[in-house]
Amino acid sequence: MSHLVNRIEATLQPTDNPYLTGAWTPNFDEYDADNMEVIGTIPADIDGIYVRNTENPVHEPIGRYHPFDGDGMLHMMRFSSGKAEYKNRFIRTKGFEAEAEAGEALWAGFTVHPKKSKQPGCGIGSHMRDSSSTDVLVRNGKILSTFWQCGDGYLLDAESLDTLGIEEWTPVEGLSAHPKLDGNTGELMFFNYGDKAPHMHYGVVGPDNQLKHYVPIELPGTRLPHDMAISPNYSILNDFPMFPIPEALENGYFIPQFDSTKKARFAVIPRYGASEDVMWFEADPTYVLHWTNCWEEGDELVLEGYHQKSPMPAPLANMEPPHSLLYANIDLHSLRPHLHRWRFNLKTGATTEQRVCDEEHVEFGNINPEYYGREHRYVYSAHGEKGWFLFNGLVKHDLKTGTATKVLFGEGRFGSEAPFIPRKGATAEDDGYIVSFVTDMVQDRSECVIFDAQNLEQGPVCQIILPHRISSGTHATWAGAEELAT
Repeated sequence: MSHLVNRIEATLQPTDNPYLTGAWTPNFDEYDADNMEVIGTIPADIDGIYVRNTENPVHEPIGRYHPFDGDGMLHMMRFSSGKAEYKNRFIRTKGFEAEAEAGEALWAGFTVHPKKSKQPGCGIGSHMRDSSSTDVLVRNGKILSTFWQCGDGYLLDAESLDTLGIEEWTPVEGLSAHPKLDGNTGELMFFNYGDKAPHMHYGVVGPDNQLKHYVPIELPGTRLPHDMAISPNYSILNDFPMFPIPEALENGYFIPQFDSTKKARFAVIPRYGASEDVMWFEADPTYVLHWTNCWEEGDELVLEGYHQKSPMPAPLANMEPPHSLLYANIDLHSLRPHLHRWRFNLKTGATTEQRVCDEEHVEFGNINPEYYGREHRYVYSAHGEKGWFLFNGLVKHDLKTGTATKVLFGEGRFGSEAPFIPRKGATAEDDGYIVSFVTDMVQDRSECVIFDAQNLEQGPVCQIILPHRISSGTHATWAGAEELAT
């Protein structure tokens, strides 16, 4: 049965914006649900929570809307003993509460001139709402959500989804999305970036939740990094040749450019290293949104992620201006990412790199979490819908054989980042499950689907029908019951 807990009063008006309609239609209802309709059987050998973050705007935007501007909403499925419970809640950020009180949007999006914002905000140009709508992870038994352009880290209760407040160690410069948790030590590594020198900082939070380390990482100017990676002894940050046009930024306009004449640069720093300990490595120019893993092999550090062949793509053919150019930058078929590995020799300073899989148009990858920090064989990627920031299927990469298995969700069905759930008593790296929320535009509903990771082609082992159709989303995480108990 489902229970409507709350309904948020929205001010959005009818629109033709492709990321406020269709599979991206926002939700304003908050639910608790159990005993939902199940097609198939929920595996009894998983115990924990699957949580997805979602960009879900409430108020009529100031200027042109971009999906990265939406308010954060978490959707959570709790699994135990072959049963499932669902909850969804808005993240009650300071910006969400301020706009609820004002009854309107107060901040312009990142593609809109900052002078249109009604209050100072966060991010490059300081004119965006910190919506905490990008990344999500579970640490110390609580959920941590973050924003892509460096805002506060928000904590939520892992049972009720109540917003608990801001992480006390959040630096004044904020933190970017994608902090990295070392499950063996309990340490959390993070970074931030901005339009003021030194343009980047790197930090470490101890298992006691105290900020242990925080150092500047000097960059030549404003950059747009999105993710970082860690190995057992090192952290890797980046300086890609993707940055706002300086002259436009001086006039308040956020216009990214990619300079293919500049190298991609990687900053390798010991986990508790000082600024002067950074080792810089250069590679062929590209842009990478997300990494899958990083590990150490002798004198080398191996980094794996999604290399973009076309970081600054042409306008989309399926959309009219102004959408055609703006949204090309979030279409995987335009960016053409593929799995790639970089090797950094810590003794010689040399970089080597290679493509490791032929499959393109894939991103938002996951591996078995027990293999973080050491070499893995399998990666599970989201596959992009052509012309859209939507994911129409999953791809399992076997990096030992160099093969890929693609499974599409079906016509009009779109999922999100799909974490790997190790099976209890697993005997192989791929012995477990893949989980995702799927929005079905044909049947006008949403589901939580679970696949057997060793048999993706057989389709989902179960489909749990949610009490409402939810907006499409991106980042997600899995946390086992033992992580929730810490």
